[in-house]
Amino acid sequence: MGNSWNYEKDLEGKVALVTGGTKGIGKAIAGRLTQAGATVIITARHPSGEDNPSHHFMAADLSDQDEIIKLTDEINKKYGGVDILVNNMGANTYPGGGFSTLEDKHWKDALEVNLLSSVRLDKALLPKMLQQKNGVIIHISSTSSRFPIWESTMAYSVAKAALNTYSKTLSDEVASQGVRVVTVSPGLNKTTALATFIEDVAKNSNTTAEVITEKLFERLGGVPMGRMAAPEETAELVYFLVSGRASYITGANYIIDGGNFPVV
Repeated sequence: MGNSWNYEKDLEGKVALVTGGTKGIGKAIAGRLTQAGATVIITARHPSGEDNPSHHFMAADLSDQDEIIKLTDEINKKYGGVDILVNNMGANTYPGGGFSTLEDKHWKDALEVNLLSSVRLDKALLPKMLQQKNGVIIHISSTSSRFPIWESTMAYSVAKAALNTYSKTLSDEVASQGVRVVTVSPGLNKTTALATFIEDVAKNSNTTAEVITEKLFERLGGVPMGRMAAPEETAELVYFLVSGRASYITGANYIIDGGNFPVV
C-alpha cells in the first residue's frame, strides 16, 4: 500500500534465471525481465544463435543432476544466487495415440523434463533465497495439466499436473520465509515448438498444418479470442508476477489462454 513503482526499471538490481530461455515463451520472458532492468541468465542445452547479447547464456541439460549442480555453482560464484527463477523448460515430444504408444522411457523422460528439472533446480537455488528472505519462483505449466488430450498430450499433461501440485505445496512451505512460488499455465502460444508439433501431427496424419490447427482448436472447445497467444503476452503476466506489485500473490495457478478453459 502506498508504494511508488518505477514501472520502467522495477527489477533493477535483481538477478533472474530463465530456463529454456533461448526460444518461445522463455525467450520472451527473458526479454521482458531484461527490459525491466533485471540481470537475466538464460539456460538451454545449446544457444539458439539468435540470443539477446544482454542475456547471460549458460549451457546445461537440466534433466541431468550433475549439470544442475554445475550450473548453480557457476551462478552462485558469479552472481551470488538469483532473486527470480523462472522454470520454463518443458517439452511435449512423446508419441501420441494414448497409453498403448507410451513406453516406460517416454513416461520417465516426461517427468524428468517437465517436473524433476524444476524440483532439482528449486532445491539448488532456494537456499540463497531463503537466506535473504526474498525471492520468486515461477513454474511454467500448461492448461494441458487440467484439460488433457489423450490422443496427443497424455505423458506431458500428467507431468505438468504433478508440477502444479508440487508448486502449490512448495509455496505453502516457503511463504513464511519470504519466498513466493507461483504457477503460470499458458494455453496455445504461437511458438516454433508448437508449429513443429502441429507439422509433425499433420505429417503423420497425411494432412496439412492448417487442418490440424483447426482440429486442435475444436478439440480444445474453441478459443473465444479466436487466436493463439503471442509469447510476449504470456511474458507480460510472468513479469507482473515477479514484480513487487504482486507481493501478496503466492500459491496460485494463473491460466492465460484467451478464454479457452471450459470451466469456472
